Amino acid sequence: MSVQSEYAKAGVNYQDIEPFKRAMMEMGKKTLLFPRNRKVKVYVGKHGAVFFYFGDRTHRWSSTQEGLGNKNWISEWMYQFAGTGRTHYEGIGIDTALMAVNDLIAQGAMPVLYTDEVAAGDSEWFKDEKRAKDLAISFYKVCALVGMALPAGESPSLRYLIKAEPPVKSAPSLSGCAIGIIAPWSRTIENRARAGDIIIGVASSGLHANGISLVIKRALTLPDAFLTKLANGNTLGDEALIPTMSYVALVEELLEQEVEIHALVPGTGSGVSKVAFDKRPFTYSIRSWLEVPLIFLFMLELGVSLRDCLTTFNWGVGYYIFVPCREVDKAISIGGSLGYTLAEIGIVKEGERKVIFHPAGGMVLSPPGE
Repeated sequence: MSVQSEYAKAGVNYQDIEPFKRAMMEMGKKTLLFPRNRKVKVYVGKHGAVFFYFGDRTHRWSSTQEGLGNKNWISEWMYQFAGTGRTHYEGIGIDTALMAVNDLIAQGAMPVLYTDEVAAGDSEWFKDEKRAKDLAISFYKVCALVGMALPAGESPSLRYLIKAEPPVKSAPSLSGCAIGIIAPWSRTIENRARAGDIIIGVASSGLHANGISLVIKRALTLPDAFLTKLANGNTLGDEALIPTMSYVALVEELLEQEVEIHALVPGTGSGVSKVAFDKRPFTYSIRSWLEVPLIFLFMLELGVSLRDCLTTFNWGVGYYIFVPCREVDKAISIGGSLGYTLAEIGIVKEGERKVIFHPAGGMVLSPPGE
């Protein structure tokens, strides 16, 4: 009969954490060869990852650190209350990694390595082997999808720092760092839009991982909360947990085909306002739009104002591509051949820094942070 140590009683029990660590390590080993297609070798050292480029192109490295935010709180709610037998973590690793990766590629860097942190408020959270396996598999899927390795990570129990909001009993904070290579280095995207640039929108897969707090707030006012049925038959919880779209294959092919790109902007925080990412005085005239996902229309039904929706959610566009007019048809054709949905949605003009969203009657949206 084992005696629990005082450290375990204080909230850090390595025996509880071990099943999770084991699942993640076993998964990570299977990803180590994925970066070879980009001429990068990765192996696990004694205290982390070692990696190097073995190609013959000039190159640079880029890194992006991002956290998932609150999305897996919905997974925990569904696991606790939906009664499906599923952990609802099947896409959470994808969401977590793509928060960093979709930002990383905006520099023209292709992902080759990712390190994660899963920080829970108690050691007991890690004991659930089914949930650990689902999360590990989702990380494997995203690594295979975008061509990167996950050779190392961290899984602390932070009893005095992390506490889930009721009615969820426990939910970890998920984050990580993506490292990418720009090869040749001339593919670096400087992200400087120009007057006259055409804005191409690329469809999202739904909510992605931004605006989650607002969705949670509204869902908890409903009698069935996340089990509320939407018009397509899905529950609100399942619709919210649709995994984030990866834009790696699209950006990589645009670079391979030498499309002239002036800027790439992930459609993340600040919603449609994110188009005005550049601090210079440009007016972004949005003249048309893509299909709006059902979950956003449902937020409107719940009383969220259209302005709040447009400045919180991606509203159906997960990525913006800024190109000169002569490159529009080529870019849209390349994206379509890869299965993405792209459309010309607007133009960059000289003028006051703002977004004019004509599909909403010319509503003016302030730039992010203003």
